[in-house]
Amino acid sequence: MDYIGEHLLPGQLGHFFITLSLVASIVASFAYFKATRHVDTVAGDYYWKKLARIAFLIEVVSVFSIFIILFYIIYNHLFEYKYAWQHSSRSLEFKYLLSCFWEGQEGSTLLWSIWHCVLGLVLIKTGKTWEAPVMSVVSFVQFCLATMLTGLYIFEWKMGSNPFTLLRDSGVLDNAVGMHMNADITQPLRPDYLNFIKDGNDLNPLLQNYWMVIHPPVLFLGFASTLIPFAFAIAALWTRRYTDWIKQVLPWSLFSLAVLGVGIMMGAAWAYESLTFGGYWAWDPVENASLVPWLILVAGVHTLLIYKHSGHSLKSTFLFMILTFVFILYSTFLTKSGVLGESSVHAFTDSGMNVQLVSFLAIFFIPSIILLINRSKEIPAIRKEEATSSREFWMFIGSLVFFLTAIVISAKTSLPVFNKIFGTKIAAPEDEEFAYNQIQIHVAIIIGILTAIVQYLRYKSTTGTAFWKKIWIPTIISILAATAILYFGDINYQTHGAGYLGAIWLAIIAAVYAIIANAAYIWVGVNGKLKLSGGSISHLGFGLVLLGILLSSSKKEILSRNSSGIAIDFGKESKEKAGENLTLVKGFPMKMGKFDVTYEKDSAHPKKQQWYYFIHFKSRTDKEEFTLKPNAFVNYKGNEGLMANPDSRHYLDHDVFTYISALPNPEKNKDTATFKPNPVRTGDSIFYSKGYLIVEKVATRDSLPFDGFRPGDKATVATIGVHSLTRGNYTAEALLIDQGGKQFAVPDTIMPESLILQLNSVTGDSLNIGVKESNTILEYVTLKAYKFPYINVLWIGIIITAIGILMSMVRRIQLNRQLKKA
Repeated sequence: MDYIGEHLLPGQLGHFFITLSLVASIVASFAYFKATRHVDTVAGDYYWKKLARIAFLIEVVSVFSIFIILFYIIYNHLFEYKYAWQHSSRSLEFKYLLSCFWEGQEGSTLLWSIWHCVLGLVLIKTGKTWEAPVMSVVSFVQFCLATMLTGLYIFEWKMGSNPFTLLRDSGVLDNAVGMHMNADITQPLRPDYLNFIKDGNDLNPLLQNYWMVIHPPVLFLGFASTLIPFAFAIAALWTRRYTDWIKQVLPWSLFSLAVLGVGIMMGAAWAYESLTFGGYWAWDPVENASLVPWLILVAGVHTLLIYKHSGHSLKSTFLFMILTFVFILYSTFLTKSGVLGESSVHAFTDSGMNVQLVSFLAIFFIPSIILLINRSKEIPAIRKEEATSSREFWMFIGSLVFFLTAIVISAKTSLPVFNKIFGTKIAAPEDEEFAYNQIQIHVAIIIGILTAIVQYLRYKSTTGTAFWKKIWIPTIISILAATAILYFGDINYQTHGAGYLGAIWLAIIAAVYAIIANAAYIWVGVNGKLKLSGGSISHLGFGLVLLGILLSSSKKEILSRNSSGIAIDFGKESKEKAGENLTLVKGFPMKMGKFDVTYEKDSAHPKKQQWYYFIHFKSRTDKEEFTLKPNAFVNYKGNEGLMANPDSRHYLDHDVFTYISALPNPEKNKDTATFKPNPVRTGDSIFYSKGYLIVEKVATRDSLPFDGFRPGDKATVATIGVHSLTRGNYTAEALLIDQGGKQFAVPDTIMPESLILQLNSVTGDSLNIGVKESNTILEYVTLKAYKFPYINVLWIGIIITAIGILMSMVRRIQLNRQLKKA
């Protein structure tokens, strides 16, 4: 049957390029494999490598074509395709159409594959003798990723998920057609079914943030780049070139370390701006899954440097580079399998690819470890142990701390996997964040101290005199600076007891030591030569990251303490506490710290159940004032309860962070109260549940600043004093408009009293006043506000760390080029 309005050509082209990508990637893998095996035969190596390059280039063209076609489908709102309908809508801004692309599993897999293509092209250009074995691994990974986009059925097992699946073939057409659904449309499916699909399912509102336009590409570049050190490690083991790969892989490892780290922290910045857990890191399982490979890569980079300068730790380097990529695959399994669906706000739901994801992990983990074990005895190793006074000894201790930290975090994160495999019901700790922090605070102390002192040690061995001669001044300055921070900073975090507070103090001292000692080393160690200072700069930045985390977290202050008497019941399951949330009634200022805070106005999204709130802050102690615009939405995309996007005011030394924690639901908050008539005269009183009213005066006017009031109209205005027993006095003006003998009332509303007053009629000096009390008319929002002190120290530290790592990468590339020329 021909279906009216369907655009089938993009999907057909998409299917073709997916198949071509699958075939080209396996051809490239096989050809590069043969080129590696025929390395001793010049002709054989040349022809196999030529075929491999052609196949990989076809793979690159195919992957980019898939991207272009899929984005074309999303951009043009071709809702006959499931992917476009499921992840986009007509109301989205252009920039968020990119976010639609990688919201789904198929799109994120494709993004990962795109970066492999780019990195593969760089390797072909620069790899030289390493091209064939390294690209053999890269191409095979590409083949595995390509299988995840095929959507083919092998017997009854589905291999992958195809992004070009038509909506009518996907099993979700009923949801797309929605309220227009009836038997005439689908039984059988009507040729004009697309006329009933008015819009797409939309992008998750939490992803409608500019960070989600740039964060995923950077993060997936980080993920993809870990493949290169892994491929070099496998190539070195495979070809038995156990030492030659070090100078080649070091710049790649540094690049991956910088990009993956920045990608992770971009995610933290997104969480800070879009999520309501009150910070940038919550030890969420998906956050942890991306952090673990980075920690292992940090260990691997340091053991690379150890081997380069001393000949030690080569086996450890192989292990760390292999495990970095393996844990990237494991994080992919955790994220995409649905196993974390109930424990993470970031995870995908189960798409039926669990078997494939586990197979993908096993294919690379098991053979890699077997290969490493089989080659272990052949890997060169210095039998003599490192001296405890040497730089390499303490660098290895630091690497080991990073690695063990990664394993501990991974084990805690994998609890849902453990429960699923063994059928257990082990619950996460009640305070899961503290369960991580009480361990990681001690890691911060150790790493901070090692980061400070290790560069002052020499490789092989260091004399005590030489060490103390350089480090004593930075040590004294660090002690004085840390003491000042602790004394004047009033760091008095009592939530988890004195022991934990003491650990925070020690960690702050260690972080300050790392900052000052590494800043000093730029002059003491390398004589102010910034080109040679990449390591010190990255360590200095890392110290700032530690200090920023400690200060912003331990000194975080709740500003929205509730003293208004208006309390919201959040329920037993909610993390929110009534005493930490301030309810703001529209138009009425409330005290919050040094500020008077007013809910001024709001606006609604024209096409979604989403509201934007204008919250004005005005200081009582100075001239400072500003407006924040957090937004919130109820029951949007089928989610029960409240979802919200925060907004922050940024200062040099702190942030004011706010989000909406409760609001009335307009859909559920229907007004069912009625007006109660009250015959009165001027001066009479009317009682209501919270006080009383007095009819003060009645006047007639022929001019009013009222929409629809025309020349010749007349209005009777009843001025009514409202006297609340608890909140003070108000004045209301109820209108009765006469337009050519036709009368209609214009009520007045006293929001704080949930009171509506209406002038029903006027006869001589007698009036009839309608009084309605309704809780549904109260316009309010409930606000949670934090003060994050010195959070900019964290963000600046991240930037400096990345700059330092990239400086080191550039330096290593330059050294490699100099060696080639020599």
